[in-house]
Amino acid sequence: MSIVIKKVGKREYAYLAYRSGKRVVHKYMGPVSDPVVAAKRAAREEEKAVPARFSLLFWDADPREIDVKRNARYIIERVLELGGLDAVQWIQRLYPTGLIIDVCATSRKLSARSKNFWGIWFGVSHAH
Repeated sequence: MSIVIKKVGKREYAYLAYRSGKRVVHKYMGPVSDPVVAAKRAAREEEKAVPARFSLLFWDADPREIDVKRNARYIIERVLELGGLDAVQWIQRLYPTGLIIDVCATSRKLSARSKNFWGIWFGVSHAH
């Protein structure tokens, strides 16, 4: 999903664009000047980068250079191993639960203790 800005005359309007099958759907959000729309745009921008409050989890990299789409596995592993509940909630909003469970199950970087905890947390049956 992304936010598309369309200009009509001198006004700008925001639309939420997403795929529905093979179609691209544009859902009207409102005028860009609306504070609610501005807040939603700011929230979407935050989803494109690691929030500053979690930058300590990524001490070995510049958090501004981490791409949340390309580096999903790295982000998930780091949050599951070192992050708190607020960081886990952030990745759950960012990534599908299936991907998080898959990373947890297949990661070589997560400790056995973390794998077991998150397996139980997410209700994976093979967790001990």
